[in-house]
Amino acid sequence: MKTTARNYPFLRPGLDGSAWVFFWGLNILIGYTGQISLGHGAFFGVGAYAGAILATRLGVPFYLSIPAAGMITAMIGMIFGIPSGRLKGLYLTIATLAGQFIIEYVLIQWESLTKGTMGITLPGPSILGWNIAGDKSFFFLIFTCLILMTWFAVNIMRSKYGRAFIAIRDNDRAAEGMGIPIFKYKLLSFAISSFYAGFAGALWAYYMVSITTEPFNLGLSVEFIAMVIIGGMGNIPGAIFGATFITVLNEALRYATGVLMNVSVINSMGLNMAPLREFVFGLAIVLFILLEPKGIAELWRILRSYFRLWPFSY
Repeated sequence: MKTTARNYPFLRPGLDGSAWVFFWGLNILIGYTGQISLGHGAFFGVGAYAGAILATRLGVPFYLSIPAAGMITAMIGMIFGIPSGRLKGLYLTIATLAGQFIIEYVLIQWESLTKGTMGITLPGPSILGWNIAGDKSFFFLIFTCLILMTWFAVNIMRSKYGRAFIAIRDNDRAAEGMGIPIFKYKLLSFAISSFYAGFAGALWAYYMVSITTEPFNLGLSVEFIAMVIIGGMGNIPGAIFGATFITVLNEALRYATGVLMNVSVINSMGLNMAPLREFVFGLAIVLFILLEPKGIAELWRILRSYFRLWPFSY
């Protein structure tokens, strides 16, 4: 049988290529605007279900349901972003955490729309007669979407909107004194980041064919935030570094857990290796915060600077 992500239940949304698209949106919100969100795992799920419902209930074509799912998620993200006008820091984090739990509850309990725990099976995607099936086809599709969404994000940060986001992150009172409408731009940042989450979620749903509510939990939100912290907040190369690091770490931990669970010495001691992934994730976040708060992107900058001056540094 062909080896694909569909054949292995350990593969979660964060491991799929669509997470790279998602990460750009979250980096705009956290890294460039300074608004911490613990609800983007649920927004990822909203995009997945929006794309699935549009395709199965309304018969919307694949190439229209993906951006439409992003727009629907952006509107929901703006609703949960309203508290950002008055809240920041820990209080905003708690507000978005509440949004995570609310969306999880709705996805499970609104069975007439989401089919609850039964899930939704999507039709095979196609573009102008080209049926997209198999890992290779989806790779090129997601890679193309990644390039387009990266281009869009980079140009946003070059515009007045990006400069306003950075000003709010650095000092929101000073930004307001310069005439920047704080609430408007915070809400816009939530909308853009939620659009990316919904877009990536819909892509993932088509790739997985069948979706349920189980993966879109708080753990997924924490995993995405770990990408931002480890990659480097407010940094363009950090988006790629963070997603790559977490993807490789997930695969390495999956392999290590499978090997360790078969070691007789560990089995005789009665040790449970299942929580190894959560332990290493938490340890990685703490170590990066303590040792290199600017993430892998800063390490890459230092390395480039070293070799630029090598062998005769100042």
